[in-house]
Amino acid sequence: MAIGFVFASLFLGEVRDYYTRFWWWDIALHISSGVLLGILGFLLVHIMNEVERIEVHMKPGFVAFFAFLFALGVGALWEIFEFTMDSLFGMNMQKAMLEDPSGLTDTMWDLIVDALGALVISLLGWRYLRNPQQASYLERWIGGFVERNPRFFSR
Repeated sequence: MAIGFVFASLFLGEVRDYYTRFWWWDIALHISSGVLLGILGFLLVHIMNEVERIEVHMKPGFVAFFAFLFALGVGALWEIFEFTMDSLFGMNMQKAMLEDPSGLTDTMWDLIVDALGALVISLLGWRYLRNPQQASYLERWIGGFVERNPRFFSR
């Protein structure tokens, strides 16, 4: 997912000019960055919970809350980076949006969709931690795929 995100933002977004060709391109990338950063934040804390050497055992609500805030914090740092590049080097990273030439509307929508992507992952992670014995959707899907295609997975 991370490689796909980098490809979509750098090559398609900048080189192929998708940011200006498709009004929704920046929004889609910010949703996916919220998802990716939410996963990263969730894994950071969840792995600490699972390591026996570390005497910290956080509740599922805190893990989900941390994942959400981690993703939102990194998204905010990115927006500060965009503002700095625009201000100091005359770049145009904060695009005009909805008749707002300042880029403020772009920044706010970027943060909103970052939060939505992070919220989805946080809620899914919270649900997963609350019901560890219940197989996740991905586990059920993989198991079903293996059962339906035994010739690919038999020895």
